[in-house]
Amino acid sequence: MELVLRHAVFLLRGAYYTLNITVVSMTLGFALGLVIAMMRLYGPGWVRGLARGYVSFMRGTPLLVKVFVVYFGLPDIGIRLGPLVSAYTALTLDAAAYLSETFRGSILAVPRGQVDAALSLRMNRRQTMTRIVLPQAFRVAVPPMGNTFIGMLKQTSLVSVITVTELVRSAQLLIAQYFVVMPFYIAVALMYWVMSTLFQIGLDRVEARLARAY
Repeated sequence: MELVLRHAVFLLRGAYYTLNITVVSMTLGFALGLVIAMMRLYGPGWVRGLARGYVSFMRGTPLLVKVFVVYFGLPDIGIRLGPLVSAYTALTLDAAAYLSETFRGSILAVPRGQVDAALSLRMNRRQTMTRIVLPQAFRVAVPPMGNTFIGMLKQTSLVSVITVTELVRSAQLLIAQYFVVMPFYIAVALMYWVMSTLFQIGLDRVEARLARAY
């Protein structure tokens, strides 16, 4: 483990990029997923079909393929993205499909009677959605969103194939330098476990606070 301790700063820098990619992609995926959920619930027929097709395609294809398409495929049509931007793009598109289903189910879980009551009080559709539906839907959506976040945290390891120096790529570079495998991969596994555990603790606190609020 001496080698691991000697290069702890390098591994921690990789962990930073892992968290950075996860947070940025989840934030963008949150916004895009909410839009897609609204399209599926309230859009005209062709818009609902488009959103449904997007979700089906994204959920039915491996994330690694999407990473390759964004980084290696887009240059064929004149679009060149750097490794980090490619990672953001692929993970955002993937997360948005799963989060849209989370949001759609959470919105449908809000009793229809509350929507009717809000409309009877002369709230418009936008007010009803932002003041009545979304706050309650968000409480329902928090646990599956947390699972998506933790899943993405681990899936960031796939972007090592496009030279993004996140945690796994950092370990691979050290292994290539020292020809020692086990200590570095054990360290990587422990670091993923610690990051996932810390996030789960934060998620539990958010759930408890929302439960008290409602």
